[in-house]
Amino acid sequence: MENKIIGKIAIWAFILGTIIALLVGLYQAYTLQNGDNFITTSTGSAVAWLLAVIGAIVGLLAFLGKGTITKEEVPAFLTASIALLVMYGVFQNLVHTVGYWLGPLFAGVSLTLSIFIAPAAGILAIKAIYDIGKDV
Repeated sequence: MENKIIGKIAIWAFILGTIIALLVGLYQAYTLQNGDNFITTSTGSAVAWLLAVIGAIVGLLAFLGKGTITKEEVPAFLTASIALLVMYGVFQNLVHTVGYWLGPLFAGVSLTLSIFIAPAAGILAIKAIYDIGKDV
């Protein structure tokens, strides 16, 4: 019974984090398009912290084997996380060079998804390194 509840928490944390990240990313894109930056405001910083905490919860539950990311999925998750983090690094410099709305859209959404995914990726990367090292 307890595993089912924890599993549901993990699923809902992942879904909630993804939805919040996408919605805030769209708003971030809107503010970037208008020359502002929502994430640097006090409200935006609070939302970023919320995304990071939800991402850490997702990562910790996966670390404990109770989350939505199974042991077999960890390598694919880490690879996708690296791609997402690199994507933000590229798109943040293209805000004003790739069309009027396309650059801010890519930068805003990739930023907020990166804030959400980075803690989970960090926790699972540590677990992957530990799992590799313990077999030596």
